Amino acid sequence: MANLGNSDNLEPLASKFSAARVILSNWLRIAGQYIAHYAVIIARNTWIVLTRLPIAVFSFIKALASADYADLLRTLYADNISTINALPSVTSAALQPSSLQQSQPDSALLLLGLLQKEGRFVDFLQEDITNYADQDIGAAARVVHQGCQRVLRQHLEIQPVFDQPEGSPITLERGFDPAVVRPTGQVVGDPPFHGALVHRGWRATAVHLPQVAVSRDLHVLAAAEVEL
Repeated sequence: MANLGNSDNLEPLASKFSAARVILSNWLRIAGQYIAHYAVIIARNTWIVLTRLPIAVFSFIKALASADYADLLRTLYADNISTINALPSVTSAALQPSSLQQSQPDSALLLLGLLQKEGRFVDFLQEDITNYADQDIGAAARVVHQGCQRVLRQHLEIQPVFDQPEGSPITLERGFDPAVVRPTGQVVGDPPFHGALVHRGWRATAVHLPQVAVSRDLHVLAAAEVEL
C-alpha cells in the first residue's frame, strides 16, 4: 500500500492519462468540425424548406376554395413544364451517356491475373466464407490486401480526384463531368451545386502492365496446380 503513494510509480500513469487526454481532445476537435459543417448544411436546407412551406399551404388551401385560382395554378404549371421542356437542361445533358465502345478484355484479365498471383484475389472471392469466423476472414483479408496493394502500387499510379479531405465543402460548377464527380443526395435544379465531399474518388494517372507472350491465354487467371 505504501508504494501507491510513491511519486515514481504515479509518473507513468500520469503520462498515460496525459497522452489519452491529448488524443481525446483531438478527436473531439475533429468531431466538432464535422458536426458544425453538417449542421450548417442541414440548417440551410431546413430554412429553404420552411420559407416555401407557407406558400405551399396557402396555395393548397386557396386552390381548394377557389376554382379560378386552381385554374391559374394549372396554367402556370403547364407553362412552366413547357418552358422547362423547351430549354436544354444542363444537368440532364451532362448526365446523358456518351457513345459506347467495346472494352478490350485483355488488360482487365491481365490485371486480374496479377491480383490473383500476388494476393490470391480470385481465390478469396470464389471461396464460400459463410461458415468462417470473423477472425479467420480478417486474417485472410490481410494477406489479400497486402498482395493486391502491392500489385496496384507496382503497375498503377493512382491519385485522388479531389485533394481535399473528406467532409470539405465542394462546389460543382456548370459543365462538371458526372463521370468524374457523381452528385448524391437531393440533386435539384442546375449547377452550381454546393455540398460536402463524401468520397475523394480515385483516378489512374498511369498504367504499367507487363508485356506478355502472344501465345499466352489471358483467360487462364491462375494455372491449375498438380502435385506429383
